[in-house]
Amino acid sequence: MTRDELIKQIYSKKTFLCVGLDPDTEKIPKHLMEEEFPIYEFNKSIIDATAEQCVAYKPNSAFYEAYGLNGLTALEKTIRYIKTNYPKHFVIDDAKRGDIGNTSAMYAKSSFKRLNADAITVAPYMGRDSVKPFLQFEDKWAIVLGLTSNEGSADFQHLNVDGQELYLKVIETCASWGTKNNMMFVVGATQAAMFAKIRKIIPDHFLLVPGVGAQGGDLQEVCKHGLNKNIGLLINSSRGIIYASSAEDFAEKAGEEALKIATQMKSYF
Repeated sequence: MTRDELIKQIYSKKTFLCVGLDPDTEKIPKHLMEEEFPIYEFNKSIIDATAEQCVAYKPNSAFYEAYGLNGLTALEKTIRYIKTNYPKHFVIDDAKRGDIGNTSAMYAKSSFKRLNADAITVAPYMGRDSVKPFLQFEDKWAIVLGLTSNEGSADFQHLNVDGQELYLKVIETCASWGTKNNMMFVVGATQAAMFAKIRKIIPDHFLLVPGVGAQGGDLQEVCKHGLNKNIGLLINSSRGIIYASSAEDFAEKAGEEALKIATQMKSYF
């Protein structure tokens, strides 16, 4: 998916919501566990219930790899279902890969060729040659970890490096390796006050923003500091949507939660 196609979808639907698909067999409705691929059946219902309210889906690879071959099959089937039934939705493989060049090249091939994802999250700690392989695929995206919202983010990301916080140095440097057409950055919603600093460095790039909802991020604060002329945000919500109910009405409740967020987003158009 190109940048222009993504922007078109955002403005057409008046939403910039991304739904995180992080299935946990201990949390999904028990009746689904009788299915051959319960994770896939869960995802399919969530997707059908939320597709009108979002422009992107973000399956987190760890929640599939943990279940072995069946989990990986469910991941492939989930992405294929989105691509077949909702082809205008942006699909992010949230795998946070990052290794030496030839290894990153294989990670990119796995995500973009085997899974057919539009984007993959990338950890930039190993530098340019670990990120570049993800930028070699036409109309595919590397979404680089810029500033995260976990407690341990302060251990490194806010360190002062030559008068600049490390996360800003990382974003500035990584942005020079790609373009606004093939690189986005992850910026946690609970770090809303930092968005203004980030926008001074990358005013036109898209930001993937996890943490709205269950993790306590505030949509209004994120938008206040993070929006740009083309919206420029994909706001992700996972647990707050997909686990809105553990009963047989789980899909309906997920749709309702997605609608609440999407309704708030309409005021920014």
